[in-house]
Amino acid sequence: MKMVAAAKMRRAQERMEEARPYEKRLTDLINNLLPDVDRDLLDLLDVREINRVGYVVVTSDRGMAGSFNTNVLKVAQNEIDAIGKEKVDVFCIGKKARDHFKRRDYNIIENHLDFWNDLNFGDAIQIGAGVISHFTNHHVDEIHVVYNEFVNVATQYVESEVLLPLVFEDAEKQTVGKLYEPNKDDIIKSLIPRHLNVQMWKYLLESYASEQAARMLAMENATENAQEMIKDLTLEFNKARQAAITTEMLEIVSGAEALQSE
Repeated sequence: MKMVAAAKMRRAQERMEEARPYEKRLTDLINNLLPDVDRDLLDLLDVREINRVGYVVVTSDRGMAGSFNTNVLKVAQNEIDAIGKEKVDVFCIGKKARDHFKRRDYNIIENHLDFWNDLNFGDAIQIGAGVISHFTNHHVDEIHVVYNEFVNVATQYVESEVLLPLVFEDAEKQTVGKLYEPNKDDIIKSLIPRHLNVQMWKYLLESYASEQAARMLAMENATENAQEMIKDLTLEFNKARQAAITTEMLEIVSGAEALQSE
């Protein structure tokens, strides 16, 4: 399982690293444009009073990955409980999230399972469509995403981000010397849907790479623990065997001495 996870992690890491520059550049571009654009232009930019919140929780379908799923679920549940689970709609990505929140009677709107092995950009578009429509139809006023961010093989951090509405706290006007064609409004209308799809794709890639890295380390630790257990059990077996042989020898010697005495 360690070798399989390592192979999957390498492929997932390559795809993730290829997507990161595109996602960052797109985010920076939108960040520069938003201060000069009327937020009434798109429903996706609509900042409303927060009465109800949506949470997208990204986990795996399988276990045996150490604390990978536990950490995500713990952060998500703490944040949801702080708001009040009656005010939260949950989108579960992965069986572990679905099972966790279903057992606790949370309001699950959608769940997406059994797609990780054939993960592609179409999955991100499909998942994103349901999340985005839930926001634009005014079912919720804010969308949060909780997922694992891949740092390296040994480190994955749980991140909680606001996906919708699009608000950049460090947004500043940096448009000096830049020309936008055809115009900023049209560019925003075109880029925002792409940006959301790319963001969802990023969440899936980061989580999948983190899952394989966590599983690889968990299986390595399990192998080491098993080897140590085998050593301990072998030592105990040898001690028991030696004690049995010693007992048999003592019985034989005692019997022989008894015969000689007679």
